[in-house]
Amino acid sequence: MITTSIFHPQLIEDRYFPKVNAYYFKHWENYEMAFHTHKDIEIMYVINGECIVETLSEAITLKKGDFILLDSNIPHRLIVAAGDPCRMLNVEFSFLHSNGSFPSIKELAYENKALSEFLKMKSPYIVLKDPNEIYHTLKNLVLESDKKEDKQMMVQLLISQLLIQIARMAVEDVELKKVNQQANVYVNQAVEFLHQNYDCDLKLEDIGRAVNLHPGYLHRVFKKLMNCTIMEYLTLLRMDKAKALLADTDIPIIEISQYVGINSSQYFSQIFKKHTSMTPIDYRRTYSSQITKFR
Repeated sequence: MITTSIFHPQLIEDRYFPKVNAYYFKHWENYEMAFHTHKDIEIMYVINGECIVETLSEAITLKKGDFILLDSNIPHRLIVAAGDPCRMLNVEFSFLHSNGSFPSIKELAYENKALSEFLKMKSPYIVLKDPNEIYHTLKNLVLESDKKEDKQMMVQLLISQLLIQIARMAVEDVELKKVNQQANVYVNQAVEFLHQNYDCDLKLEDIGRAVNLHPGYLHRVFKKLMNCTIMEYLTLLRMDKAKALLADTDIPIIEISQYVGINSSQYFSQIFKKHTSMTPIDYRRTYSSQITKFR
């Protein structure tokens, strides 16, 4: 009896063992495959180049070091553009019900938390970036599978190792996405707070308090997601507001600095010139006159 889905509940309820059914290295160029399905689970690993693996719901671009694990019976096709060849390693496998002596998937999942969580994900496909360990295991798996002498023990060891490696990566990827989603919430709240309070004298502690997050952690996640620090973002926001006030109003420059939350007009002038290569006076002369001409 063979179960074909990697997320089938029977895998962690009975004695099933992974069985490699096909494997090949192939160089693809200017190729467009028809949609197809098969009963085996498939790993498609990009060694060099770039390709697109298309499912009925999504087109996934894979580059060097990327791989996709496709569950069984998922319609998919491969597309490789002209002039951009792609070399791939594919392995197809299923699960065989047996009473063999080697640890079953159930037993491996009992000992390995990541594998246990992975087998419950129920995803049609998983796309991951290799941290330079998956290809090594895949290549050794193919080499062992290709040997003529009895090789079942090594094949079982290697494919079990491969599944555990992929499981760890997939679980970490899910956890990272959860963290990033929450981080996005905090960053969006911080940005909204800055837009509403840019004219106040703000410190990092004030912003952290506003979004209920430690200022040090907020600083790290903001910089990671926005590619600038919170205070750099605040300064850019203030400069944008100042430029609009200089161009569109007759408000005195000394008051504009206070309008945008900078109490020192001298410091305001220094920061403004650093960001625009113009003094506030020169900016107003240049852009307010342009606006007048076009009105």
